[in-house]
Amino acid sequence: MNEKVRCLIIGSGPAGYTAAIYASRANLAPVLYEGMQPGGQLTTTTEVENFPGYPTGTTGTELMEDLKKQAERFGADIRFGMATATDLSAAPYKVTIDGDKVIEAETIIISTGATAKYLGIPDEQKYAGSGVSACATCDGFFYRKMTVAVVGGGDTACEEAIYLSGLASKVYLIVRKDFLRASKIMQDRTLNNPKIEVLFEHETLGLTGEGVVQGANLIKRKGQADEEQVHIDIDGFFLAIGHKPNSDIFKPWIETDEVGYIKTIAGTPRTNVAGVFASGDVSDPHYRQAITAAGTGCQAAIEAERYLSEKGL
Repeated sequence: MNEKVRCLIIGSGPAGYTAAIYASRANLAPVLYEGMQPGGQLTTTTEVENFPGYPTGTTGTELMEDLKKQAERFGADIRFGMATATDLSAAPYKVTIDGDKVIEAETIIISTGATAKYLGIPDEQKYAGSGVSACATCDGFFYRKMTVAVVGGGDTACEEAIYLSGLASKVYLIVRKDFLRASKIMQDRTLNNPKIEVLFEHETLGLTGEGVVQGANLIKRKGQADEEQVHIDIDGFFLAIGHKPNSDIFKPWIETDEVGYIKTIAGTPRTNVAGVFASGDVSDPHYRQAITAAGTGCQAAIEAERYLSEKGL
């Protein structure tokens, strides 16, 4: 038998939990399914020092636990489970959980986030939170006056390298090709930055260090006659090869861009489907911060309350 709810929140993290806080306080009796990674990407981060209200900092896990407890305090029904299919052809909308249970919802807030792309080398997991990061804006502060490496050759990689150059003493940009894919202006800014050394035609073999990242083993001109192995001493290793928005199950109904980020009406969390809202990284290719995700979670819950009120639901 299908379960009927007024507000269904899919995904946790700052966006989902904040939406749950606001939806609960608005008496929407929200049900939230946490997904495969309760707390979202932030639970893979160690120190969080840039979220307002934590003057001495906190950890990603503690921050998410605090948000979850706050949502539960106001009555949010938070459950473990993953949305596996959707039917948004007509309201009430249907969402299948774990391939079995069907939830019928008058409003849906999509907060499924985005997953950073990794190289696939074992050391990325070994040093996760101990020198490996997929967010320079989040973690760059911890590498002031240190040496770091950024992997990637597009606009994001160049932006991350330039940002880190304002904090670190030296930045290596590891580029697999013999050219940068970034826009011309970003290429110029990167190549003319005295703190950035671009390593063209280099690929990462692995990372080294006792407990934390202390170096990277690279291969230059892989497969060529002059192939050689290179070692660089670094304190941090930043991945900037893109993110994959977790939006696949919504694509038959919800408009996305070419990468998969959910499109929203400018300045709002509203999607092309009435009563369905998107918040957090699943609809944000630009900022990807905990505080901006929380802000859009707030917006989505307020929009859901207004939608239900206008419909008399």
